[in-house]
Amino acid sequence: MVEALNSPYLVLVFLIAGALGFALIPLGLAALWARYFSPAKPGPIKNATYECGLESKGDAWVQFHVQYYLYAIIFLIFDVETVFLLPFAVSFTSLSVGAFLAMMLFLLLLVEGLVWAWQKGVLRWR
Repeated sequence: MVEALNSPYLVLVFLIAGALGFALIPLGLAALWARYFSPAKPGPIKNATYECGLESKGDAWVQFHVQYYLYAIIFLIFDVETVFLLPFAVSFTSLSVGAFLAMMLFLLLLVEGLVWAWQKGVLRWR
């Protein structure tokens, strides 16, 4: 019994139990509140789709062109690039040669990706 209390994993067990309790106890309380205190009034008006004060008209599913998604992916790639370039730019003078070469390799791969997208016509809107 005493050896179990001295286990280094006991803290992890308490942290996991606390995390699960922190997440599940409010959910359980909300479910109990909804079951016992919320009035159930199902009906066609309550179950109707309601957006911005207007009733829905037509189908909500709209098909977008693939170019939108390709532009978004390329934007994300080059947007994340700026996040990785900021620390490099801030500490440029104190970097070693290896760090400089690693960043140049990173930039080379990004430029290669941009050239590939340009050659494939991804950046051309049709």
